[in-house]
Formats: sequence, C-alpha cells, structure tokens
Amino acid sequence: MTTQEVPAPSAADPSTDPMRPRPFRLLAHRFDTDDTVTVRLEPVDGVPLAFEAGQYTMIGMLGAGEVPISISGDPAVPDLLQHTIRDVGGVTHALVRARPGDLVGVRGPYGRGWSVMDGAGGDVVLVAGGIGLAPLRPALLEILAHRHRFGRVVVLYGARTPADILYADTLDSWRSDGVDVAEIVDYGPPGYRGRVGRVTTLVPRAGFDPANTLALVCGPEIMMRYAAAALADRGVPPGRIRLSLERNMKCGIGLCGHCQLRELFICTDGPVLPWSRVEALLRVKEV
Repeated sequence: MTTQEVPAPSAADPSTDPMRPRPFRLLAHRFDTDDTVTVRLEPVDGVPLAFEAGQYTMIGMLGAGEVPISISGDPAVPDLLQHTIRDVGGVTHALVRARPGDLVGVRGPYGRGWSVMDGAGGDVVLVAGGIGLAPLRPALLEILAHRHRFGRVVVLYGARTPADILYADTLDSWRSDGVDVAEIVDYGPPGYRGRVGRVTTLVPRAGFDPANTLALVCGPEIMMRYAAAALADRGVPPGRIRLSLERNMKCGIGLCGHCQLRELFICTDGPVLPWSRVEALLRVKEV
C-alpha cells in the first residue's frame, strides 16, 4: 500500500475570507475640517467594492489596527472608495496622516444600509449631526440619481460650530439640485448670522409630509434619540424612521460580540435600524 502525499493547505482566498483585508491605495485626501479628512481609495487588485448606502468597512493600516468607518462615497462609483474620517484615536490618526500612495487594508462592506428606494414616491428627510452627515451622503447621492422618483428632499444638519460644518461647499451644490438644506450650529461666534441651536429644533418647521416620509438619522446617539422622537411627534411612522447606530465593532461579522445591543449585533443587524426596533433599547442606560 502506497502512502499518498497530502497537499499543504493553500492560503485563504481574500475574496471569500471575511477576516482578510484587501489592499487599497490612497489616491487623495482632503481636509473637510481641522480634524476630519475624506480619503479616496482604489483597490490594488482592480476589483470594485460594490456597496449599499449606509454600509461600512473595517479599515486600517499595518501596525495601527482597524476601525469601522461608514462609506461616504457614491454607490454608483464602486471602483472609488471614499471614507470621511475624524481624528479621534490611534487608528484614525494613522489614517488621517496617510499620504497618496500609501496602502490601507479594507474588509467589507458590512451591515445593513439605508435602503433608500423604500422612500420612492414620497418625501425623504435626512437629519445629521456632526460627522453623521458622512454616512448619509451616499444616501443623498442615490436619491439625487433618481430624483424623479422622490418628492421633497430635506437635509437638516447640525454641527458644533461653523468651522465644524462638513462638506460646506457641497451643501450649496445640493441646494442647486433642489434639496432643502437647513444648517444649525450649537455655538456661533460673535457676528455669526446663521441659525444657532439644536438640530432637533429644525424638525417641526421643515417642509415635508410626515405620513408619506422616509426619515434617515445619523449622529451622536443622544441626538438621534431626540431627533427620532421629534420626527415621530411630527407624525412620521416609527417604522419609517431609520437610525445608523454605532458600537464597538471588532469583527464585522457577528462573531466577537463587542457591538451587542441586547439581542442585536449592530455589525450585522445594523448599523441602520428602524426607530420602532431600537427606541426601547436606546432608553435603557448602559445597554
């Protein structure tokens, strides 16, 4: 009886291994505020990364680790990946400091998106706080690409100060495309003539039909709670109010449990979830 050689196992195929990053090359980076950068990436292997508005990737650099960042680019342009990143920690600091030509690792895309086309035939309201405008940008780009299928499109955006307003130049172009954009800041310097206050105060005065509206909300969790409540008080059905939640995601595929919110895993069940599903959970302290 002869003994047959058993071939050594081959390396995992990155196209089927969800834990193996794909290399992307940084093409350009743009400072949107003093601490926030939008990076543009291309896949080294030339294979586009198709994604749905609202999804995220796990992105990082060798030796620094990885973090979950929502995609802020256009879903119609999958061969160009964009992320808007705020410098708040070790990994994001490394990504913000990266320069054109540097390589980053990308896993994903992961999670459930906004499912924007659910709002076709009615109005759409996007409520954003701070960098929460970045995950909403792909949704708005998708809406504008199918503008004839939607009614009124409203963007309510709040930032800490005028200097923290994200995509300041783009807001005007959205207005030119027929989007009703209202901005507000928490604090205005002397002489500032814009609105000052909380973004939730814009909801009662915004022009949309509550009974026929899809509302998308992203920002700090406390802001989303109050914005969702204001939208519901205005008459938007809770099942038509969607929030993009953030938790401490590590694996992206529901294995590690770091992002668990009681029975939910935000990395796979979310990050986008209806207010009707999470309202009670978000009212419980330390859940």
